[in-house]
Amino acid sequence: MKTKKSLTGTFFILLLILISLSGYAQEQVKDKIKGSWIGSLKVKTVELTLVINIAANEKDSLTVTIDSPDQGATGLPTSRIGFNHDSLIVESRSLGIAYKGHFNPDLTILTGNWYQAGLSFPLTLRHSDKKFELARPQEPKPPYPYLVKDVQIPNKTEGIELAGTLTVPKESGRYPAVILITGSGPQNRDEEIYGHKPFLVLSDYLTRHGIAVLRYDDRGIAKSTGNFTSSTTFDFATDVSAAVDFLKTQPSIDTSKIGLIGHSEGGMIAPMVATGRNDIGFIVLMAGPGITGVNILLEQTDLISRANGVSNDEIATARKLNEEIYEVLKKTTDNEKASEKIKKLLTDYTQNQTNKKGAKKVPEEQINFQVKTMVSPWFRYFVSFDPMEYLSKIKCPLLAINGQLDMQVSAKENLEAIEKAMIFSGNSKYTITEIPGVNHLFQTATTGSPNEYSKIEETISPIVLEQISNWILKMTK
Repeated sequence: MKTKKSLTGTFFILLLILISLSGYAQEQVKDKIKGSWIGSLKVKTVELTLVINIAANEKDSLTVTIDSPDQGATGLPTSRIGFNHDSLIVESRSLGIAYKGHFNPDLTILTGNWYQAGLSFPLTLRHSDKKFELARPQEPKPPYPYLVKDVQIPNKTEGIELAGTLTVPKESGRYPAVILITGSGPQNRDEEIYGHKPFLVLSDYLTRHGIAVLRYDDRGIAKSTGNFTSSTTFDFATDVSAAVDFLKTQPSIDTSKIGLIGHSEGGMIAPMVATGRNDIGFIVLMAGPGITGVNILLEQTDLISRANGVSNDEIATARKLNEEIYEVLKKTTDNEKASEKIKKLLTDYTQNQTNKKGAKKVPEEQINFQVKTMVSPWFRYFVSFDPMEYLSKIKCPLLAINGQLDMQVSAKENLEAIEKAMIFSGNSKYTITEIPGVNHLFQTATTGSPNEYSKIEETISPIVLEQISNWILKMTK
């Protein structure tokens, strides 16, 4: 009996030691996996950098955030963290994403899968003690050789306030000024996209060359109030008009020399504002549309699909589908009825593609998301938009530049349309330029495909920066 008691006691002690050692090993693993885990998510021809950041909070339990640097998204929160010595599960229910992976023996590699919209993609992550940062050599760092002022811009007609930054040369005087107008989608004042900050780089360059710059967060984004989701291009134009009114109250601004610089959708908005006021000194369209919203979308889809290796037959089939969807949006004003028709078109198309290729069925939530986007106020407005209505009335000096490699707002079709509008309006004070070798973001590129945007270290071609600055200074002498 004594022997039995002794063995039982020994077993109990051994069990306690094993539990203790297991806990100790778990803590060692936890300490070793802190830092950034970096990998590339590949979906067909698209490749995105993803980063999972692991740290410890005050209670020494793990906290995890997710970065998608190529999309300008950092610090995305997670709602669930599952961890043991050989695996990690991370989930963000609000974003509908998750990652499940297993560590290699020396805790330097995580091999697993990324889950999103009902789909699964292999994703391998490698450990780094340093926080991941994209190389962006053009991004200016303080201290700046000019004045930087945070401002609040009231849009009284909409009852909202836009948060922005005004940069002005240090020397006393009154300066020509520009308002920067962002492209489509929710953008902050730097137009942060694909890990780049184009408007930060542009504003820095212009202010160093004697031009004051006002840039602001889109309504409902970052520090601006308002609702972005329910707004249209027309609503955003009222924000720009409010920004003009604000600039006219600033003592360092020459109010007779206020201009607008619009990128992409911003290039739609600038002519809208300029034709509605008589105090706009000039406008610059960076990849601004000259053809209708429908034609922009059709051309964009064709060009990007072709660059991604999609066959001509598939491109033609997809184009027919899109034309049918846009026709539904034009003819069916009731959102519920339009949604039903568009969902049927998309479901039939995806089912047909699945049958042909033997691929996985597209999840219903993915189709529902597409339908919801297409019946949104912004998309409906864009589909019905014809920029000629405004461009043909422009009387102030105009600079229109497009990149030769632009696949989102093609240079040839859009610049030709803008020039026709200037001739129709009798405006001789315009400059139309197609810039060789640059893409939609005005980066020096190889193909122009959006897949390159985040991988290119350059934010804006120096040639483009110089051309815009020189033209403005010439117009405001």
